Amino acid sequence: MAESQPPAVAHPRGARPAPRPRLLHLAAAVDGTGQYQAPYFVELARLAERGMLDFVTLDDSLGPPGEGQGRLDALAVLSRVAPDTGRIGLVPTVTTTHTEPFHLSCAVATLDWVSRGRAGWRAEVSATEAEARLIGRRTAAPAEVLWAEAGEVADVAARLWDSWEDDAEIRDVATGRFVDRDKLHYVDFESARFSVRGPSIVPRPPQGHPVVVVDATDPVARRTAARHADVAYVRAATPKAAGAIRDELRRRAVAYGRDEDALTVLAALAVDLCEGEPASELPPPVGPLAARADGLPLYHGGPVDLAELIARWHQAGAVDGFHVTPVVPRLDLERFVNGTVALLQHRGFFRTFYPGTTLRDHLGLTRPANQYAQPHAQPNAQPHAQPREAVR
Repeated sequence: MAESQPPAVAHPRGARPAPRPRLLHLAAAVDGTGQYQAPYFVELARLAERGMLDFVTLDDSLGPPGEGQGRLDALAVLSRVAPDTGRIGLVPTVTTTHTEPFHLSCAVATLDWVSRGRAGWRAEVSATEAEARLIGRRTAAPAEVLWAEAGEVADVAARLWDSWEDDAEIRDVATGRFVDRDKLHYVDFESARFSVRGPSIVPRPPQGHPVVVVDATDPVARRTAARHADVAYVRAATPKAAGAIRDELRRRAVAYGRDEDALTVLAALAVDLCEGEPASELPPPVGPLAARADGLPLYHGGPVDLAELIARWHQAGAVDGFHVTPVVPRLDLERFVNGTVALLQHRGFFRTFYPGTTLRDHLGLTRPANQYAQPHAQPNAQPHAQPREAVR
C-alpha cells in the first residue's frame, strides 16, 4: 500500500505560509575571578551541558589583571575542559590585535580536534595603550582599524582551516607518506597588516570552520560580525532595541552575500537569580532592564520570571536566544539550568536533547565546503554546504 501523504494546505491567492519559527538558543559564561583549577571550569561546563545549552564561553583579554588577580588563558582552559565534556560547545575569547593569525588558527583548530567538533572562538580587539605596552609590540589603533583587522584574521583563519583538504591525510605506511601534498594549499593572504602563506600545520578541523562569535553591541564591530560571525551578541535593555540591532546585522549579512539565517543573534544578559528557587517576590521586569557598570543588562529576579522574559523576547522575534553571565557563577548557573531552562523545556520552547555532536549542529549550521578543493575530492563535506566565497 502506498504511504499516505499529509493533506495539502491551501493558501489564499498571493499569500505565503508563515516562516517556521527559529529555534531558541542558549549559552552561558563560565568565568570565575581567581579560579585556577580545572575542576571548577569542568563543573560549570558539565552543568551547562546538563541543561542542553549550545555552548559556554570563557572570557580573556590581553589587559593586565585587576585587583591583584592573575588570568588563565581561556583557550588553554577550555582545551582542558574538552575531554571531560561530551556535547557542550566551547568558546574562548581570543584577542586578534596582538596575536599572529597563523597561531590563532592553529590553536582554535586544535581545540576543535580535542573537543571532537565543539569549538568556537569569540573575536575581541585590544584598544588600550595599557594593553599595547603590556605586549610591547605596537601602539593602540582606533577601534575601526582593529575591528577591520579582526575581520581579516577571521578570513585568513578560514583559509588556513581549508588549506588541508578533508582527505589530505593518507598515512600510507608502505610508502612512508603521511599526507597527499596535492591536497595541501597555499593561502597566500596579504594585507596592509600581515601576510600569511600557509598551509596550516594542523589538519582541517572536524567542523571545517570552528564557530566565530562577535560581540556586536558596538556599531564599529557590526561590519565584522555581519561578514564573518556565526553568532553575534547584543547588549540591549529592551526587545525593541535588541531587534533593531538584529535586523541591522541580518541586512548587512545579506549584503555580503550571506544567508541571513546563517547568523544567530543572542541577547547578552547578566542574571542574578536571588534567593528564591521557583520565583522571586519581585515583579517580572516589563520595562528596560538596568545595566551594570560594564554595560551588560542585568536581570534581577527569579528563574520562572526569567523564563517568561526569554520566551517573550524570542517569540517577539527580537533575538534568537540569550547568552547569560551568572552574577554568582555556581549558584546562578545552577538555578538557571534547573529552574529557567527546565521550565523552557517543559513548555516546549527549548530542546531536551542535542541534535548532533558538533557546535555547528547545535546552532543549525552546515559544515562549510572547502574553498580550495574540487567537489569530487570532499567525501566528508555536506553537499548542500555553501562555499565560503558565497558567505563573506
